[in-house]
Amino acid sequence: MSTLTTQDGTVLYYKDWGSGPPVVFSHGWPLNADSWEAQMLFLADAGYRCVAHDRRGHGRSSQPWSGNDMDTYADDLKELIEALDLKGVALIGFSAGGGEVARYIGRHGMRRVAKAALISAVPPLMLKTAGNPGGLPVETFDAIRHGALRDRSQLYKDLAAGPFFGANRPGAKVSQGMIDSFWLQGMQAGHRNTFECIKAFSETDFTEDLKQFDVPTLILHGDDDQIVPIGAAALRSSALVPHATLKIYSGAPHGLAYTHKDQLNSDLLEFLQT
Repeated sequence: MSTLTTQDGTVLYYKDWGSGPPVVFSHGWPLNADSWEAQMLFLADAGYRCVAHDRRGHGRSSQPWSGNDMDTYADDLKELIEALDLKGVALIGFSAGGGEVARYIGRHGMRRVAKAALISAVPPLMLKTAGNPGGLPVETFDAIRHGALRDRSQLYKDLAAGPFFGANRPGAKVSQGMIDSFWLQGMQAGHRNTFECIKAFSETDFTEDLKQFDVPTLILHGDDDQIVPIGAAALRSSALVPHATLKIYSGAPHGLAYTHKDQLNSDLLEFLQT
């Protein structure tokens, strides 16, 4: 396995496929780098070097007790990019991974970054506050935390067989394999790590990070996303990121990297080639 040991001793697993201009992927909660395999295979075949890591506490990476926050996730991403000496990187983040990408740019700048894409991403802020009235109430995330403590295995099955892939919508075609893949990736992750990540992805405000973007940016979201509703996410992010390109997938759920993989692959390739 390819691994990197960070400055605080955390071992990060990563995949490094293909050769060419580098594309670095950041995954969502509670998943790992496997969730990007359709995009990585497609883009590596198209002449790109595709790199994806398992976030600390997720997948095959180690499960530290601390550091389960967006600042540390962004620092881990920086260490990976610098260890591989990647330059002219296209950063692509899904869901919580979109927050990781945004915080990386806000915290570490654009020196190694050529493009960015936020897919079904959590920025600028998921939590409903006085300044963010379109966000989700804290009770929504408390329910996820309660489900994780009560029976996190069942929580992951319920999310995958319900809103994540839009399987609860009439006419939805969600395979058992997709559901099983979500559950398996979730159960590979550490209990404390995924529990604390709920706070990280829901309560971190990325507004100022988004304002630091100064490279071509693709913001892509499904308008039937039941996990990260588009109104408080992509629509607001596209107004904060200078010269962002917003693409909305009609009827698409949160997990569109699976349900709309061919469309997403095509759009990412077009974005990278432009």
